[in-house]
Amino acid sequence: MRHLMSPLDFSVEELDELLDLAQDIEAHPDKYAHACDGKKLATLFYEPSTRTRLSHEAAMLNLGGSVMGFASSDSSSASKGESVADTIRVISCYADICAMRHPKEGAPMVAAEHATIPVINAGDGGHEHPTQTLTDLLTIRNLKGRLNNMTIGLCGDLKFGRTVHSLINALVRYTGIRFVLISPEELRLPEYVRNDVLDRNNIPYDEVVRLEDALPDLDVLYMTRVQKERFFNEEDYVRMKDFYILDHTKMKLAPDDMYVLHPLPRVNEISVEVDKDPRAAYFRQAQYGVYVRMALILTLLDIRVD
Repeated sequence: MRHLMSPLDFSVEELDELLDLAQDIEAHPDKYAHACDGKKLATLFYEPSTRTRLSHEAAMLNLGGSVMGFASSDSSSASKGESVADTIRVISCYADICAMRHPKEGAPMVAAEHATIPVINAGDGGHEHPTQTLTDLLTIRNLKGRLNNMTIGLCGDLKFGRTVHSLINALVRYTGIRFVLISPEELRLPEYVRNDVLDRNNIPYDEVVRLEDALPDLDVLYMTRVQKERFFNEEDYVRMKDFYILDHTKMKLAPDDMYVLHPLPRVNEISVEVDKDPRAAYFRQAQYGVYVRMALILTLLDIRVD
């Protein structure tokens, strides 16, 4: 039995196999329609979510399985004080696999230590979001045809953005990757990520404040929202929330083959006028998220489809 706590839980070879499986699922959905007949997925979401929860559920339903769970800690026994360890022990009696999102870093790891079923980390605080990273990798590979020799721009909340941290961890294992870190001083990438991941692996990167300065050199622009729920006071959030807005004028500065990704939800950091641009890939990215989670469920349950 294995779990997914971080993108690093899979080797590069295993990641490539997972992405190959996701592409085969996209191409031949009928072949996988009954792969998980009789299997149950539990979604334990202690924190609000739309795409991550529903894409996990859609993935299991597309595979012929069923789903159960809760979408808020208020509707679970956590509101009565039940621990994550006790919750997962009980869920292990009901389901075959579990996806958990929690506001506290490390909570899914605690669950994995006490579970007798595979546990998927569906986001833990500002730490990791590995299934979003798998989605991002599949999106980039499908759109660009590769996962190496690229310049990736990461823009917005790089301090609290768990999607950014996970994506950096995954991409540094591919050759020829360069990052442009675009953020205000207050939301810079944490020092431990710069030192322990980028510097340690000799990954080239630049830190800039102006989005306009970075756009001409990018293969992929990964936008993120400023996350209100991560701020300790309203004043700091209001001051930072409109720092970056990608609009039609700025898109004119970008190469014709640069794609825009966003883990969603967006607030106003990408103008709706950009949605019509063929380089806007964030809604395709959401669709790829279902295929890659289908592949992940099959992999963790060790279900093979010829």
